[in-house]
Amino acid sequence: MDNITNIVGEYKNKIDTVVGISSWITIDQKMINDFASITMDNQFIHISPERAVKETPFGSTIAHGFLILSLSTKFYNDALENLPGEKMGINYGFDKIRFVSPVKCNDNIRGVFKLQNVKQRSDKEILFSFKLTTEVLGKDKPALVCNWLSLSVF
Repeated sequence: MDNITNIVGEYKNKIDTVVGISSWITIDQKMINDFASITMDNQFIHISPERAVKETPFGSTIAHGFLILSLSTKFYNDALENLPGEKMGINYGFDKIRFVSPVKCNDNIRGVFKLQNVKQRSDKEILFSFKLTTEVLGKDKPALVCNWLSLSVF
């Protein structure tokens, strides 16, 4: 219990600050195609480079919004350290998700985590609320902004 109380106290002091930034990753056509195959979303804007150049304003294929959202876990694991005594982390859900701008094939993206809230739910659980911004290298607008809830179990 003392460990959890200490962690909550430490993180309350970090509210409204960036607590983690992931490494950049490249969203290539193979990743987009693999995601299209798994999700059965084969819209041409994702999987047909020639057609996407001719028929869209993007100039290339674009990644699925849900592909970018699904990379949140990769960003989390890359940007944030495991807490002392934590047995597991559980994706608790989202309060708000916005797909702000498209991610083109071969764009580089990363996740930036700003702590919004931290709450002790029980003697074995801490609920964190993060504003996750998925940045696109070289662009002013992010690809995605969401409020993500993560439950740490001790």
